[in-house]
Amino acid sequence: QVQLVESGGGLVQAGGSLRLSCAAPGLTFGSNRMGWFRQAPGKEREFVAAISWSGDSTFYTKSVQGRFTISRDNAKNTVYLQMTSLQPEDTAVYYCAADRSIRITALSYAYWGQGTQVTVSS
Repeated sequence: QVQLVESGGGLVQAGGSLRLSCAAPGLTFGSNRMGWFRQAPGKEREFVAAISWSGDSTFYTKSVQGRFTISRDNAKNTVYLQMTSLQPEDTAVYYCAADRSIRITALSYAYWGQGTQVTVSS
């Protein structure tokens, strides 16, 4: 059974940084593109970033470009989201996701984690 387990969320002041991790035991990790999404209270879930199976290609939503970096370590079956210059509007539950299809701009994913809370105080 595929499991995606996020960690690294927490409370941080505006301007601070956090690194989220998503471990994927049971997943053929190197054959899946990975993505991060977030859902703020009262809002729909939105795409944040994606990375190809090899790690060579990445894709970001505009609001996080230049502040967030997605990366992966296929040897550790783990994907990361390094978040810097965090702002209160980045407050949300962050989810990682995995899918075998190749196109990293696709927004549909087959597997999802349970999420980790990120709260940015002003």
